[in-house]
Amino acid sequence: MTKFGLRTGCAFIALSIAAQSPAWAQTVPATPPAATPPADAVPEAAAPDATTPDAAAPETGGDIIVTGSARQQRRFDVSYAVNSLSNADIQKLAPINFADLLGKLPGFAVENTGGEVQNIIRLRGLPSDGGLVTFQQDGLPMFHENDGNFFRGDSINRFDLMTQRVEVVRGGPAPVYASYAAAIVNNITVSGTDTTRGKAQVTLGDTGLYRLDAYQAGPIDDSTYYAIGGFLRRHDGYRDNGFPNDRGGQVRANIKHDFSNGSLRVSGNYLNDHNVFYLPIPTADPRDPSKSLNQYIDFFSGTMNSPALRNANIRFREADGTTRNVDADLGNGRHTQFGNVGVQYDADYDGWKVAAKGGVSVGKLHFNALYSTSNPSDANAYANATSNGIGTPTNLDNARKAFGAGVTRLGYAIAGTNGAEVYDPNSASGLVVPAQFRDVVSKYYSTQGDLSVTRSIATGFGTHDLRVGVYGSLYGETNEVAYQDYLLEVKGKPRTLDLIAYNAAGQAVGSITDNGVLRYTTTLNRGNTDAKMYALYANDTWELTKGLTLDGGVRHERYSFNGYAFATTSANLGDPTTLADDGVRAFTGQIINSKLSPNITNWTGGINYDVTQHLGAYARASHLETPPSTQVTYQINPTIITSKANQYEVGLKAAFGRSYLYLIGFYTRYNPLNASFVALDPVTGRNDQSVPFVGKAEIKGIEIDGNLALPYGFAVTGALTISDPQYKSLVNANGASAGDVEGNQLVREPKVYGNIRPSVDFDVAGSAVQIYGRYEYTGKRYVDFFNNTALPAYQTVGAGITLTHDTWQMQVVGDNLFNAKGLTEGNTRTDQLSGQGTADAIYGRPNFGRNVRLVVSKSW
Repeated sequence: MTKFGLRTGCAFIALSIAAQSPAWAQTVPATPPAATPPADAVPEAAAPDATTPDAAAPETGGDIIVTGSARQQRRFDVSYAVNSLSNADIQKLAPINFADLLGKLPGFAVENTGGEVQNIIRLRGLPSDGGLVTFQQDGLPMFHENDGNFFRGDSINRFDLMTQRVEVVRGGPAPVYASYAAAIVNNITVSGTDTTRGKAQVTLGDTGLYRLDAYQAGPIDDSTYYAIGGFLRRHDGYRDNGFPNDRGGQVRANIKHDFSNGSLRVSGNYLNDHNVFYLPIPTADPRDPSKSLNQYIDFFSGTMNSPALRNANIRFREADGTTRNVDADLGNGRHTQFGNVGVQYDADYDGWKVAAKGGVSVGKLHFNALYSTSNPSDANAYANATSNGIGTPTNLDNARKAFGAGVTRLGYAIAGTNGAEVYDPNSASGLVVPAQFRDVVSKYYSTQGDLSVTRSIATGFGTHDLRVGVYGSLYGETNEVAYQDYLLEVKGKPRTLDLIAYNAAGQAVGSITDNGVLRYTTTLNRGNTDAKMYALYANDTWELTKGLTLDGGVRHERYSFNGYAFATTSANLGDPTTLADDGVRAFTGQIINSKLSPNITNWTGGINYDVTQHLGAYARASHLETPPSTQVTYQINPTIITSKANQYEVGLKAAFGRSYLYLIGFYTRYNPLNASFVALDPVTGRNDQSVPFVGKAEIKGIEIDGNLALPYGFAVTGALTISDPQYKSLVNANGASAGDVEGNQLVREPKVYGNIRPSVDFDVAGSAVQIYGRYEYTGKRYVDFFNNTALPAYQTVGAGITLTHDTWQMQVVGDNLFNAKGLTEGNTRTDQLSGQGTADAIYGRPNFGRNVRLVVSKSW
């Protein structure tokens, strides 16, 4: 990271504060509603500007949309798939994390089981764990790339009472209005108005959750306004780590000044938060998959996270030959320290709508987590086998080679006891399992600015809303990564184990492990990247006649990456009493420099025809190219790919009062898709090695998004996605066959997923009452390319009740009320090639069990 890059980025932003498109819709006053409105009702936070009375009418059920559009429009009138969720909507949905919130919408298949942040978000079957979903705040990313070094958009974008609403664009014009974007998640924040208002909210959960949210907004003088708020939170966690799961908070604030023709707003964010990451756990005995491991590691509360790893010691060799010892604490979790300062300016110069946005972000991530590696093994077999039948040395073979032929057996002891506390696996699960402790430190910065002009042009052939703009960013990251392997018992909050070599006299003569460490640092990376990019974009929305609109746009981006990586080799740290320090990664002193200059062009085009103000249809095509990330220039021998996604969609829409229905058919082709799996290589003649294939992913599907408003306050809201995500046209340079994979379901992608949410509103003794339920379904997925091992379908039920009296509100909400079991992820480090040897997964990341939260708030 260079100081020059940061200074230049600040200068770029300062120069850009002269214009861009209408920010008026993003700074509309917000008055918290007394009761939660239906999901598609026009929230007060998104009320139409007085200057555009026809932008939305509540009787036609349309939210006001600004994301992905040259002008603010009614949701019903746009030619793409979009949802708008007010803060009240979010509270009613009661998501446990951002991925959970997006999972309530059609098209998003999520795995919300990893904890509060860094969860899996997949859009319409695209084979990306989140890298194609762009997070923004007030129309601008806070870090240019979607995937930083072990952090994503949901890590630095948190919702709280300062979130006025969240707008989510799926496909459509997203590639023109943002980088890396098959979807845009735009967090629009609260601004002050002439009326002082605020809210304080306390959340208590039966998982040891204590959270305080608050905000206040109002006038400073007759043309200047403020807003400030945030949250503090402590959470023991949905799983018992033996230490708190989440602790920390954020504060956000802004000041806005109105001019006669526009406004200027300055905002700031600060986040300081720890979030523990949950990884997969073994759920059944691999020796007999019919036997559950629930008595050793509880499906709903168990985790391999353990207090035994709060004082981990990571060892590797520096280039000067010295051994470096790094102290690490699993309880640190994902510790994010992040700050952002942003500026927004918008003005109307005689019909030329000019707007500029800029931001400077600086952050640091220190991440500690325990990742799954190999599947569990029978402890006796792991320790005492003399040959595995294919010539690979076993633990016993290696012990005899290192400590002499007199080694007769291996035995277990609790790590750190020097063998004094013997561990008998037969008295427990009888299994042991390796796992990988990861220590990651990254510092990052990002400066970004967007300048655009929008003009409405009337012609003899209709009206054009033409928007042209330039976006630029200077950003960078440092990277230091060390992974090392531990040996653990199979148990919730497991102890680390030592595997000790004994002679015939029963004397310890050496150890495979060292204080629980199976292998000291096996992965070691250190490097840095500085990057710059700029984009030119234009979009034209052409209203030919009332109800008939054509829309088209293009975005061209140029990047320049300049980075370096420290080369590594293998070394023996020289301790003759253990094998754990053999083959440790070490820096050589060589620095490998890398430069990369990719260019991409994205485009979109759509047509919308509203037959009436209640019925309409649209069609759209878009092309997305995603350049490599900065990470390829601080890694050694990285895979460099520019992936492309062509997205096509056709939508039918109906809106009658509070009732609405959106039916969208989509087809996506993702190319190239890199995959590696075991196949016969005709050149080598081998059928036991992973072979690289390049091909495509093709996904066809239907999204249904609707709300049915019934008499007497009843309503039913739902979202359903039915798709067919497949591997297609896989080829290998040597002619290996992909016949066993062609047409298979994409790994971890369900074909069917969705939810239905009934609710009823009524009054009791002057208080507003809302009762609501939620049924969620996730269809069958597979952990491997060959579709050998399934993650079975599962469904959960949740419910809640909200009571509002005057300015007080109380909510009780519960998730997975019947403790339905479901698995996500599998063991991605090992099972993607051939599965887990079982028809259904026995190693995965379980969904969370029943949990209940109480939320009490006071508004003013």
